[in-house]
Amino acid sequence: MVAPPEVNRRIVESLLEAELPHAGDRRLVLVHGRYDESSPSEFALRVGGRQRRVTVTDQRSVLGIVDAWRRHRVGADTDDVLVVTTGVDDAQLGWNLRGHAVGRATRTVDRAEIVKQRFGAVDIDPRIRRERWLVDALLAAEPAAGWRRSGPVLTRDTAVRALIGARVGGTELAEGTLDASSLLSWSRTAAGSAFAALPEAEQAGLSSWLVENVGAAAVVVMSLAAAGQADDVMALGVLASAIAGPNASTDAALAIGGLLGRVRPRGNELQAFVDAVEGVLDRWAGEAATGTATGQETRRQVLDVVRRADDLAVSADLTASLTANRFLPSSFDARLRDLAGALARGPHNAADTALRAVEEHALARLFPGRAAAAATAVRLARWIAEPEDDVESVASGVRNHLADWAWVDRALALLWMGDSVHDPVVGQAYRSVHDAARARRDRLDERFAKHLAVWTRHASTQDTGGCLVIEDVLGQVVAPLAGGHRSPLMIVLDGMSGAVATELGEQLAARGWEEVSPEADTRVVAVAAIPSVTRVSRASLLTAGLASGDQSSEKSGFEAFWRRHRRTASLFHKGEIGGHAGQRLSDDLVTALAGDEIVGVVLNTVDDALDHGREGDRTGWRVGDVTYLADLLDAARAYARPVVLASDHGHVLERTEPGSGPIDAPGVESARWRTGTPREGEVSLTGPRVLDGGGSVVVPWREDIRYTPRKAGYHGGASLAEMAVPVLVLLPSVDLMPTGWHLLCPEAVTPAWWRRPVEAATPAPAQRRRPQRAEPRADERSTPLFPVETASRDAETLGRRVVASKIYDAQKEYVPKAPKKPEVAAVIDMLAAADGTRSLTSVATAAGRSGRNPEFLVSTLQRLLNVEGYPVLSSVDGGRTLKLDLELLCEQFGVEKP
Repeated sequence: MVAPPEVNRRIVESLLEAELPHAGDRRLVLVHGRYDESSPSEFALRVGGRQRRVTVTDQRSVLGIVDAWRRHRVGADTDDVLVVTTGVDDAQLGWNLRGHAVGRATRTVDRAEIVKQRFGAVDIDPRIRRERWLVDALLAAEPAAGWRRSGPVLTRDTAVRALIGARVGGTELAEGTLDASSLLSWSRTAAGSAFAALPEAEQAGLSSWLVENVGAAAVVVMSLAAAGQADDVMALGVLASAIAGPNASTDAALAIGGLLGRVRPRGNELQAFVDAVEGVLDRWAGEAATGTATGQETRRQVLDVVRRADDLAVSADLTASLTANRFLPSSFDARLRDLAGALARGPHNAADTALRAVEEHALARLFPGRAAAAATAVRLARWIAEPEDDVESVASGVRNHLADWAWVDRALALLWMGDSVHDPVVGQAYRSVHDAARARRDRLDERFAKHLAVWTRHASTQDTGGCLVIEDVLGQVVAPLAGGHRSPLMIVLDGMSGAVATELGEQLAARGWEEVSPEADTRVVAVAAIPSVTRVSRASLLTAGLASGDQSSEKSGFEAFWRRHRRTASLFHKGEIGGHAGQRLSDDLVTALAGDEIVGVVLNTVDDALDHGREGDRTGWRVGDVTYLADLLDAARAYARPVVLASDHGHVLERTEPGSGPIDAPGVESARWRTGTPREGEVSLTGPRVLDGGGSVVVPWREDIRYTPRKAGYHGGASLAEMAVPVLVLLPSVDLMPTGWHLLCPEAVTPAWWRRPVEAATPAPAQRRRPQRAEPRADERSTPLFPVETASRDAETLGRRVVASKIYDAQKEYVPKAPKKPEVAAVIDMLAAADGTRSLTSVATAAGRSGRNPEFLVSTLQRLLNVEGYPVLSSVDGGRTLKLDLELLCEQFGVEKP
């Protein structure tokens, strides 16, 4: 005998709401079923505007039903309703008893109809009727407030989503976008863990529906959730990469099989699961790299997953099998150790390969400091591998310093901080590279100091030995910018070294500032006054003459210089820059910037950092780190002012062993200069450019010598980092560039050894598949791609072959005002020579269109080269850099790759 179906209060209520309005004065309702013991036996129900009291009893015999009805008639009000659930057939009850019952028969519950009613629907998806597990679950899981109304027809998808929301609290699955990402996110919640407690039939039904809507990855996710492993779903997905590929080892497969328990994916289910997990982690890692509050939370999520995966790998002895994994902390550490080994062995191209592996790891985005240290070590290894430079003169020394060796100083500062995890193997490799580079830099400083000692004896404004001396910066750099209606803003960043200037220059280019110079491909650099301290060198810079003085002498000298050039000028120092509440800059400064006068502003942030300990812990400077710099630049852009960002001297950082003290020497006047006789690591400087010490001072060229108590950094010595004064000239628009000056593209001012590892870096893991070009037309196949009279195919450059092709001619017909073919060929050849990546400025220069709307040029080039819409030429870095896909270019235009 089949047991009667279970009914609960919700089912009874729905039945009464349907039957009682047509029941007349009948108060007995016979229901074929078994009442749920957890449901109340008495409750009130409002039907047809009347409040009715309902009593429910479960009876298994005819006598029990008769007795219950008799007692109800005696003791109950006339509106009270008795509901009897029973498994007794109507034939056994007799007509006398059934005559009192609603419908004169036992009511059979249509559970699907009840579901429809509970959702307030007029009709129901036929598939719901066929899935008993779904009907039963919907009746059992109805929230206290009832199901949310969903329209006239209750669809299967609506019903299942509602069930998920009620059963396991999966709001995202119930209401949001349904995909593998949301399913994996759900698995990490308490709702995911609650899935294992559902009845097996319900688990199977929900899993089947999710597989239909999400795909094969859902098979593994839901199987693990059903097995009580929801918390580890994503961690197991990370580990499963070891057996998802074609080269999986038997041992790894057995170990991961043990972690998966009774879950046994088939066919493509495991690969789909691994791809989904890795895709979500890649997306999370990208979000985490933003640094926002949301990004910080996402970063925690990623680390929770991958650290748990590492723990599981250790427990299953799988760590060695997962060194190629892109997400595990252990594999990230292993890649860094591989890099350390490559640095120790050499040559540097092996380190480049190891670096690419580090940068491809997802955790490189979560630990940018570790990735930056790795890249810096490889960059320095590249520099060390190059032929050692010589210093031929003071002029060549400062120029080469800003063009090359300042980048070395920047790298040394970062590598000094090392790897944040303190891995001894990695740390030792970094230290070896650091020390080798430092020794080479010391040799350069020593050679420079020897030339400086000779040069200083006779150098003057009239005989500079090919140098730009600091007192000539106003006349030779700033004054040409003040021609016509231009009024430059000169910002003196006190203490800015060449290393700091290279970093700020990169950031300002990214902010849309155009960097220019009187000389092609060369930044402006001057030689500081001696000793290279603020009182001497800044006064000389701002008064346009060798001088030693305070702020008042700087002001008067600055104004006097510009009066000689028939211009008014104002110079603002530290206490005159800040504004009142609601205004960052002072009224006087804003008024000056809005007018026509030349404006100078002295910012002391870098120099103050050396005194107060901040610079020693830094691995870099950002524009926002320099107080008021961003505000001044914004104002300069608003008022169309050229900007000269100049230093007065550089600095060296504190890089001695902890606990070491100052050098005991006579005649100490400052941290990095004294009087007397030079010792090892020092040089004696005498001449008209020496403004302290009676015209003769002793200064160290070695960076680890100081004469005063420990600070974050020092200046006053004869090292290149102190004597080379960087001067960056920045324009909000190239229209402000003086005649005969030159745009500086990033490639021109960045040494090849610095940028090459970056250019070679592999793109983010989620790579596009290269589209296949359609077969060429018959006329394309039969027509030569370049003129017959060409001397030889090998003599033609790639760019020339592309623009000589029929396909290019066809593209050109649809591009009005297209650049000339030689211009396009030059751009292609330049990009091809630079591994496909160059700055927008350099591309415009190659095309002979420097300063003439480079964005329009790029748009035109893309229309010419992006055949059939494929991204042969694309913009990256917010449009500042162009990327040429060489393989796609050759395929689209039918030319051989060089």
